[in-house]
Amino acid sequence: MPVKQMPIRWKITILSFGIVLFSILIGGIVIIGNAVKSQEESLGERSLMTGRTVANLPAIEDGLRESEGWKVINPIVEQIRMVNQSDYIVVLNMNRIRYSHPMVSKLGTASAGKDEGPAFAEHSYVSKAKGDSGIAVRGFVPVMNENHEQIGVVIVGNLLPSWFDILGVVKGEILFVLLLTLSFGIVGSWMLARHLKEGTYRLEPHEIVQLLVERTAAFQAMNEGIIAIDKEGRITIMNEKAKAILSLQGDYLNQHWKRVIPDVGIVHSLVTGEQVRNKEVRMDQTVILSTSIPIRIEEEIVGAVMVFQDRTEVKELAEELTGVKAFVDALRIQNHEHLNKLHTIAGLIQLDKREEALDFVFDTSENQERLSGFLMQRFPHYSIAGLLLSKISRGLELGIEVTLDDYSEMHVFPPLLDQHDFVIIIGNLIENAFQSFDGIYKEQKWLDISVIQGRCSCVISVEDNGRGMTEEERIRMFDKGFTTKETGSGIGLFLVKQIVEKGRGDWEVVTKPGEGTSVLLTIPMEGEVS
Repeated sequence: MPVKQMPIRWKITILSFGIVLFSILIGGIVIIGNAVKSQEESLGERSLMTGRTVANLPAIEDGLRESEGWKVINPIVEQIRMVNQSDYIVVLNMNRIRYSHPMVSKLGTASAGKDEGPAFAEHSYVSKAKGDSGIAVRGFVPVMNENHEQIGVVIVGNLLPSWFDILGVVKGEILFVLLLTLSFGIVGSWMLARHLKEGTYRLEPHEIVQLLVERTAAFQAMNEGIIAIDKEGRITIMNEKAKAILSLQGDYLNQHWKRVIPDVGIVHSLVTGEQVRNKEVRMDQTVILSTSIPIRIEEEIVGAVMVFQDRTEVKELAEELTGVKAFVDALRIQNHEHLNKLHTIAGLIQLDKREEALDFVFDTSENQERLSGFLMQRFPHYSIAGLLLSKISRGLELGIEVTLDDYSEMHVFPPLLDQHDFVIIIGNLIENAFQSFDGIYKEQKWLDISVIQGRCSCVISVEDNGRGMTEEERIRMFDKGFTTKETGSGIGLFLVKQIVEKGRGDWEVVTKPGEGTSVLLTIPMEGEVS
């Protein structure tokens, strides 16, 4: 099995085993080194104490004055050596002649040690020397007579235990600690690996890598822009489509979102945890439609993701379709209306009222031409002109007198809005006014429309004498999903509110139950495109 595909439990277990084993090895070396050093210091102190004991014996002082004093000194020293468990004790006179030694053959011979010099100058000290039996810690103590004159030197040697000797002494403890540590290490590693597996949906590292590669490829292949931020507002994901839509170049990862995108709801989702769907934003000449969704891990919001599309071309097509649809509706209504007028003309002719029939034809034709000419002159954008024409004709069909203010006109749009936005505003306001007449009877039903454009502001007014609204309905009329109709969606006026807010405008609603409603929208003609 390749190492990359080895289960994570085995990887962590082997790694932990190696770390524990290496730690024990290093710790053992340090501990044994400290034990050797401590043993060396202990043997040095013991050697000096034994040396002082031997140097202070009267028999030693007397024996050093005799020519063959080793015959007296050596038995005494050997007894002391055995009692103190020293490896050897050597007594030298000032000529370095041995007066005691574990090997009897060396008694009376001269010592040639290289570290004995300071001892003959009345110094007591400890040194290490390597011999045939190993490394020995030797204590040097001068022998002084009663007149405080040095007459010899006592050397007490103790062999240092080797590392293997120390290991042999503590091997049981080492094995116990090793087994205990490895057991806890293996169990802990196994539990850690299981926890990691649960946290990664039981995926192995190579599977996570594969998912990451596939996710990255999927993000790059999508036709929508994707940007994700963490809870600090730093960008963690941005695909190439997002850069293309926003006209960005370079790498923006780990940079704050404010440097890249406007606030289109992604921060709202991050802070409140609410989704913001299908929010339209204009960036320079690009119209994007964005959806922002919070990212949660165990009910904690850790970031947000925004998915958006370039709606510029689609919106242009939709605007054309809206205008065409408005004209189609107007033609359909006019066709129905003309049929009624043809029936009227036919009736007048049958009644031999030719002059009245001609007057009726001329009046009808003149009114229609006047209305069409007025709309095309004052509203050069055909989508809005077609919408108004269709709504006026629809009002006639519903028995509602629809009046367009003679001063109405719209040649340019506010910098933050476009003709599609005004189609939505005017269409929804007029349609809601039409629906305000449902279920009520009035002799005269009227609806007044006014679209006045000045240098500083654009004012849209829609006023009717329908059923009106209660105070609660007036307060909630722009809320998403709120409707007083059985089959209504509650979206139309919510869209109107969103567009007015996008254009940095405001609104005023005056209503009275049973008498009607007046809606006044004011949108500034000056402002910076966001």
